[in-house]
Amino acid sequence: MSVDFNGTWDLVRNDNFEGYMIAMGIDFATRKIASVLKPQKVIEQNGDSFTIKTLTTFRNYTCSFNIGEEYEEVTKGLDNRKCQTVVNWDNNRLVCVQRGEKKNRGWTHWTEGDELHLELRSRNIPDPDHVTPVPKWPRCCFDE
Repeated sequence: MSVDFNGTWDLVRNDNFEGYMIAMGIDFATRKIASVLKPQKVIEQNGDSFTIKTLTTFRNYTCSFNIGEEYEEVTKGLDNRKCQTVVNWDNNRLVCVQRGEKKNRGWTHWTEGDELHLELRSRNIPDPDHVTPVPKWPRCCFDE
């Protein structure tokens, strides 16, 4: 059974994001800007179909996918690479594998209580981002 990831989530903490950006080959100036941003994630889920928007004051990024279907992803505005991407369920987690220029690249999303977690991977360097939801109608009346 799948988890409901629908919602708007604000970043509250990230660990080792600098290490991840270095592993991805992101230039110094972009790393410095990215390290001070507080991204917001908007996740729209309809069954096994997803749109995930990462919104910042610097750049925005949107990806749309269906579980189990590989697609070509261009990470424009992030590290500007092309990769073949597939996202699958692993129990109640979304696990993304990206094949391309960087080895062992991908991410995992899962929820714990009212937190959405994101672990980014590249060359075996993990980076968990922890974000907390911003309630939106009609969820604002309910505890998660």
